[in-house]
Amino acid sequence: MEYVLAKTAGFCFGVDRAIDIVYKSAENGEKYHTLGPIIHNPQVVEELAQKGITPIDSLSEAQKDAKIFVRTHGVGPEVYEEMEKLGLEYIDLTCPFVKKIHNIVKEHYEQGMRIIIIGDKNHPEVEGINGWAGSDAVIIGTEEEAIALPEDEKPTCIVSQTTFNRNIYKKIIFFLKKTCKNAVLFDTICSATNKRQEEALSLAQKMDAMIVLGGRNSSNTQKLYDICKGACPDTFCLESINELGSLDVLKGKRVGITAGASTPAVIIKEAIKKMENQELSFETLFEESLKTLNTGDVVKGTVIEVRPTEVIVDLQVKQDGIIPASEISDDPSVTTDQVVKPGDEIEVFVVRVNDADGNIMLSRRKLDAIQTWNDVVKAHEEGTILSGKVSSVVNGGIIAMYKGVKVFVPASLASDRFLNDLNELVGKEVEFKLIDINEKRRRVVGSIKAVMMAQKNELEAKFWESAAVGNKYNGVVKSITNFGAFVDLGGVDGLVHISELSWQRIKHPSDVVSVGDTLEVYIKDINEETKKISLGFKKAEDNPWEIAKKTLNVDDVVNVKIVRMMPFGAFAEIMTGIDGLIHISQIANKRIAKPQDELEIGQQVEAKIVEIDWENKKIGLSIRALLPEPAPVEAPAEEKAEEEETPVHKEELGATIGEAVEE
Repeated sequence: MEYVLAKTAGFCFGVDRAIDIVYKSAENGEKYHTLGPIIHNPQVVEELAQKGITPIDSLSEAQKDAKIFVRTHGVGPEVYEEMEKLGLEYIDLTCPFVKKIHNIVKEHYEQGMRIIIIGDKNHPEVEGINGWAGSDAVIIGTEEEAIALPEDEKPTCIVSQTTFNRNIYKKIIFFLKKTCKNAVLFDTICSATNKRQEEALSLAQKMDAMIVLGGRNSSNTQKLYDICKGACPDTFCLESINELGSLDVLKGKRVGITAGASTPAVIIKEAIKKMENQELSFETLFEESLKTLNTGDVVKGTVIEVRPTEVIVDLQVKQDGIIPASEISDDPSVTTDQVVKPGDEIEVFVVRVNDADGNIMLSRRKLDAIQTWNDVVKAHEEGTILSGKVSSVVNGGIIAMYKGVKVFVPASLASDRFLNDLNELVGKEVEFKLIDINEKRRRVVGSIKAVMMAQKNELEAKFWESAAVGNKYNGVVKSITNFGAFVDLGGVDGLVHISELSWQRIKHPSDVVSVGDTLEVYIKDINEETKKISLGFKKAEDNPWEIAKKTLNVDDVVNVKIVRMMPFGAFAEIMTGIDGLIHISQIANKRIAKPQDELEIGQQVEAKIVEIDWENKKIGLSIRALLPEPAPVEAPAEEKAEEEETPVHKEELGATIGEAVEE
């Protein structure tokens, strides 16, 4: 046969806590009584009786030197008063969820409000709750009772039994909202109970048969049976799998198994073992269920429930472990469901085996910290490169985080170059080697520089294997100076001189590039001795003189802009990167003393190209060629002599852009 066990089957939080405390108390040899059966399970009650913990129905039956366990169902204030009057020492095992209901009822009852309890009036939990209402609460357990309740304007406080059926509860509330005109409602059904019932219903709808394990007197178990029976007619309610006798009735069927909140794990395990044809005695299974853990143990478990504030883990002992959300991860921003999910097998660190509430407290974070520290020690020994994010700047250096471990990096080892401001590293992911560890103080020192230098040396060696003039690279601008830009070619830096950054004249390299820019460069020259590399960046096809060859011709008339004045003439921009010289004799159709007499910087004029020397990059321009010649005037004899003595040289028209820059 095939069987499926409900994840929520067995002890709830409150019962698990109580049973653990009772069994541990039995080990000290003192006498104890439980006020009523500790849980509705005869096997557990019998086992405890053999250990000297016997149930009593009233306090008058208690031995004088015995201590009293108040069971998880809780009791009213009159019981506490009686125990104090009789001088009986007691240990209160009331479920925290039930205790919360007591406080709610007590507070509102003392305010004069009417109390309504939704639940079974004969259930010990309801009797205990009623005690905090002066035993004067209205107890409703059915729809009919809710319908029959007359309308009342009196302020009312409504609570419910923690194990009450959620569907019936909703129907009762529907009618109470009509009759109770001035009411405050507290939904006190235990979330674990509700989840158990929902899971049981879902499982029953899919199975051919259902087995509900639990005590016959357990209200919780009976409700599970009713829910399963409604969805799966072939449902059995058993205190032990042995009550079923032969398993032949289940042959060939898919069987679902669930259990009430007061059903110990041993009963569930016994059923599973029998269905798997493994006959083990109750005593053997019970002893297995009492396996203990110790603080500091590292154990494996299975995640059975993920809540926003905690994770419940099955540790294969009689109670489950709890991982608080704060102990799930070092990262406070992550949620529990981002780290684990039901069914995951995880390794955990046992923080406490019995806290104030009787829980096994676990930590994933502490175990991760232990494992991480071991990894750190190993990385130091083996020289492994680690990575982490820089979290802050401290006196003398920075702090980088490696999985929760703080690694101090001195300022001198924070980079392979001097950093004016270490804050530029904050928030960045960096790689480092561990150079020192103090295990006693858990102090770790790392070096980013060591990693960067090793990487640089490796890249440099690889670069020089194939470096040659003409090789092209995509490099990143690393730094900028007045005379050029240094480009990282991959472990090796090369210089792009300012003259190589643009075909145009620029004042500073930053006019063209910025640190971090990616440039396509090529090697112009390599100094083998100094390992210095000169890089080229300008592309031949962008050379303005090559562009000019395609567009400019002698005798073309062009619109130009006056850009510089010299004693012998004016330079005019013909197109971007191309200037031509207008000799002083070609500026006007009359004699002038200086270019400024006719022109000014920035002025747009038309000029004729009178000469082009492509080889020497010289262009001669003439404004005069476009002007009409004035009528000849006879010059004085002395002026004629002067003109003959100072002839105009054609070569002056061909001054180059380079000559102009030098001048």
